[in-house]
Amino acid sequence: MAAKDDYRDFCLTAPDVPVFAQAWYLDACSTGGAWDVVLARDAGRVVAALPFFYKQKGPFRYATMPPFVKWLGPYLLPEFRGVLKKEHVLLEELLRQLPALAAFKQNFSPAVANWLPFYWQQYRQTTYYTYRLHGLQDLAQVEAGLNRNIRRNIQKAREQVRVVHNLSIEQFYQVNKLSFDRQGLAMPYSWAQFAQHDAALEVNGARQLFFAVDAQGRIHSAAYLIWDKQAAYYHLSGDDPALRGSGAGILLIWEAIRYASEVLGLPCFDFEGSMLPAVERIRVQFGAVQTPYFFVWKYTSRAFELLEKLKP
Repeated sequence: MAAKDDYRDFCLTAPDVPVFAQAWYLDACSTGGAWDVVLARDAGRVVAALPFFYKQKGPFRYATMPPFVKWLGPYLLPEFRGVLKKEHVLLEELLRQLPALAAFKQNFSPAVANWLPFYWQQYRQTTYYTYRLHGLQDLAQVEAGLNRNIRRNIQKAREQVRVVHNLSIEQFYQVNKLSFDRQGLAMPYSWAQFAQHDAALEVNGARQLFFAVDAQGRIHSAAYLIWDKQAAYYHLSGDDPALRGSGAGILLIWEAIRYASEVLGLPCFDFEGSMLPAVERIRVQFGAVQTPYFFVWKYTSRAFELLEKLKP
């Protein structure tokens, strides 16, 4: 608990801890497990941290990604970044403090460029991609970079729906669920988990809801934007399958980009992925830049690794 308390204090003063790694955010997302953190110090002060979420399966304790958390990974104060010798010392210290785990599986933030000390300890890595729009301070330039198809969809949607923010989180959850239902997928989080997650973001002033509604009051699409000091994140969304032809989902992405620029004053908009071909094409049509991030993992228990491979 002492490390977590120190980390809470650290998050209050560290300049750019991502929202996903904030202590209050992890508190709200740890249903089904628990989170902890290891810390590295310099001259007695905390200068680096590695938060992690762990679960228990039978005799096995393992670290994985909790719901709603896109990235974790090591965080170093800015003055300790970019100098490999310093980075290596701090990352090695964080690794030494990790508890015994049957497995460690974590997405690192795109800001983490150095995972070499993990490699030296037999961790493995796969590169994934998110998509980011930079330079939101010049929104006209961002708009100029939109693909013709995106512009056409935005105009088409504006003729059919209006964008509002004042509907309920219950209504958002229902529209969000429709997208999973359409694909025959189980909802990856319960209403209780989502409500707890939303409450934490609302209290910390870090989220906005977007709804595309027609003249009959039908919700065509819904989007959920979150942010930190560095970027806004297109976090969750959903569409009514019967109304997808309106293009309202595209309109909401643009409205979220506008909100990040004009209301939040942020320089970056992050789509939070995706690796799916059809989704990737839409991100690129918005002018977003492909941005790599690391998935880093290690199994220390052969039995747990075999158990994982047997999962359907």
